[in-house]
Amino acid sequence: MIAVIAILIFTGYLCFFFPLEAKEKKEEEKSVKYSPQMKKLWQVAQTSMKERKPFRAEKALLTILKFDEKNAAAYNRLGILYAKGQKYDEAVECFEIAQSLDNNPASIHNAGLIYLETGAYEKAAMAFRQAIALEGDVPSRHIALAKAEEKMGNTKKAIEALESSFELDPKVSTLRQILAIYEDNGDTEAATATAARIEEQITRDNAAKKRGISKTIEKRPLSSARANIKSAKRAQRTGSNVTTKNVQQKGVAVHKTVPALKTKQNRRTIKSHIGRKRI
Repeated sequence: MIAVIAILIFTGYLCFFFPLEAKEKKEEEKSVKYSPQMKKLWQVAQTSMKERKPFRAEKALLTILKFDEKNAAAYNRLGILYAKGQKYDEAVECFEIAQSLDNNPASIHNAGLIYLETGAYEKAAMAFRQAIALEGDVPSRHIALAKAEEKMGNTKKAIEALESSFELDPKVSTLRQILAIYEDNGDTEAATATAARIEEQITRDNAAKKRGISKTIEKRPLSSARANIKSAKRAQRTGSNVTTKNVQQKGVAVHKTVPALKTKQNRRTIKSHIGRKRI
């Protein structure tokens, strides 16, 4: 009997009190995360990083993590700060913690860049592949993977990664990287074909630039004409008479004087005129 009562009390605690405690804990974490003090610390950290004051930025980020130890963004920023200071072990640790808290492809990609910088090419390639699996539409991830594959001597995989980057963002610089790999490996035929692709892409880019300039020139008179029409209509609504002379000065051809239709008296007068004409 006592055991049954104990089970019922425990069940009641799980149903009513435990969810309330969890909710209160979440609200407390949220309030800490978005408190004015935390916002100020973020501002200090960002400003210090821009002004190249690493010690001040590090202190601000560590203080944020003291209050909010599950802040993935703070770990990511701290990792970037350590990477700039060539503290690669600390940087990788920060990026790994950030990735464990929030499965963010940026954190994985950043860890891959550190591995690439320190010569851990296999780890770098693995990190870049993970980042691509989560977010495969970013060209820079494929370029980074190509660098890691090339360092390991996997030229075919490096070219495949660069081709993937080119499909997402057709840049001449990407084709030049492919050309450099072919030239280094003595593949003359592929190098010649890639050089031809570079010329074609340059021609396309120049043509696109010219089209962009011509479109801008064409849009200017249209936009000004539309603005003049809008101003004419606005004048009608406000009750002013828009004369032919005034409108022609603005560049819009209107051949009749438009009377204001603001008051009831004006509407009645116009209706009476219409009635007379019908009679």
